[in-house]
Amino acid sequence: MISLSGGYMDYFSHSTAVIDDGALIGKGTKIWHFSHIMRGASIGKNCVIGQNCFVAKDAIIGNGVKLENNVSVYTFVTLEDGVFVGPSAVFTNDLNPRAPYPKGGKWIPTLVKKGASIGANATILCGITIGRWALIGAGAVVTKDVTDYAVVAGVPAKRIGWICECGEKLVFDSGKTTCGKCRREYTLDNGICKESG
Repeated sequence: MISLSGGYMDYFSHSTAVIDDGALIGKGTKIWHFSHIMRGASIGKNCVIGQNCFVAKDAIIGNGVKLENNVSVYTFVTLEDGVFVGPSAVFTNDLNPRAPYPKGGKWIPTLVKKGASIGANATILCGITIGRWALIGAGAVVTKDVTDYAVVAGVPAKRIGWICECGEKLVFDSGKTTCGKCRREYTLDNGICKESG
């Protein structure tokens, strides 16, 4: 595929997608219908950006990330490698927006760590961290940090369980468990889940 500037692109973008000059997009990434990637956005390798998505300036998307349709990733939102974002999930970067009083770029960052999954229509308030391999339920409103491997759901979101890296539910006995699917081993101590194998 040839870019507007005449150079070779090693990613795919649908003819209706808008890719601003100065956006960084990794090899093997696919950008679908009506999506807009702004100048200064950074998208890694082998990502899938679904239909009608928006990636803002200074948003960072790692390798192997999948955005389903209608997801906007605003300035100072960082999605690490392997993150999944379900359709119409919402990120924010301002806790008290006022149209007549713009912040002038003084937004609040949000971090979603490696392998985490965010369900459809979830809302992620800014200034929080979602831990590695965590799972955010569909429609959840996340107002505080989520620990590694936690499953959260509801409004506001609360922890309802634990999940393995492979996606299987974890059930602990005396602070230890082994995943029934992939056989990874985990410990649970004082609300902190860690892989132990």
